[in-house]
Amino acid sequence: MIEFAPDRPRWRQVADVIRQRIADGTYQPGTRVPSVVEMLEEFGIATTTGQKVHRGLRSEGLIYTEPGLGSFVAKNAAEILKQAARLSGDS
Repeated sequence: MIEFAPDRPRWRQVADVIRQRIADGTYQPGTRVPSVVEMLEEFGIATTTGQKVHRGLRSEGLIYTEPGLGSFVAKNAAEILKQAARLSGDS
C-alpha cells in the first residue's frame, strides 16, 4: 500500500502510480492494468475510487476497457504520456 497525501484525491494518487507504471514500461501496450478489485487489494481503496481511476485513465486515452475481459494499456499510451510531460515542462 502507498501512503496517501491528505491534500489530493486518492483516485488521482492511484492513477499517478498506474500512469508511472505505463511510462516506465511495467505495463506494456496491450497488457492488462489492475482491475478495480486488484486496486482495492493493492492500494486499500474503495470500489468507487478504483472506478474513478479507470474512468480517469480512459478519458486520458491511456487505457481502454473490453467488457468481460478487463482494462488494457492503449497502444499509444507512452506517446500520450511523453506529450503530456512536454506540455507541462517535465521533460
